[in-house]
Amino acid sequence: MRRLPDPAAYRGRLKALIFDMDGTLTNSDPVHLRAFAEALAPFGRTMTEEEFRRSISGRTNAEIGRALFPDRTPAEQDRFSDDKEALFRTLATDLTPLAGLIDLLDRAGRQGLTLACVTNAPGENARHMLDALDLAARFPVVVIGEDAERPKPDPQPYQIALRRLGLAPDEAIAFEDSVPGVRSASGAALLTFGVATSQAPETLVEAGATAVIADYADPILLRWLDGVVHS
Repeated sequence: MRRLPDPAAYRGRLKALIFDMDGTLTNSDPVHLRAFAEALAPFGRTMTEEEFRRSISGRTNAEIGRALFPDRTPAEQDRFSDDKEALFRTLATDLTPLAGLIDLLDRAGRQGLTLACVTNAPGENARHMLDALDLAARFPVVVIGEDAERPKPDPQPYQIALRRLGLAPDEAIAFEDSVPGVRSASGAALLTFGVATSQAPETLVEAGATAVIADYADPILLRWLDGVVHS
């Protein structure tokens, strides 16, 4: 694991917390896996948790469609993705915030930090999930898959978020659970906490995470944030 920077370097400079969505605000991956399994069943195919973690997590629908159906037309790939996402939204009715998240968001509010969300998910999914989690009002900046010409793992989605926030990379920190997401955030020069809901900690560190936390109650994160606020 890399060494976290001295929190004093962020004291008075930290202005925003930027979160991925799936697997980061909530552990939605099991719901996505179920949706994939049901959507693939008519094609006589299945998907294991390992296949999901290795080939699906954090990737765009376009990439997933090409990987699952390389012999189909782009229109057919898009149709499968649309059907799967509609199924996901039907199934994702009881999402819960990751442990410690609400306390962290409350803390951010007390400290005057702005919140942003950066996701490869389509807009309908992003709106559905934020509404299901009762978090929509907390995130004034949301960057969705359609907003970037180059999605994660390219840094562009996080660069768009920083531009909308009017901040430099050292004025925000990011939270990501997937390899493409960590590469995107760290590639935009953000201090990135990996959230180990879908990947092994060493995988996230290899992708570029500075530190890895189990959830938002993790002492690693809380001690560092305490150091940012207090001398």
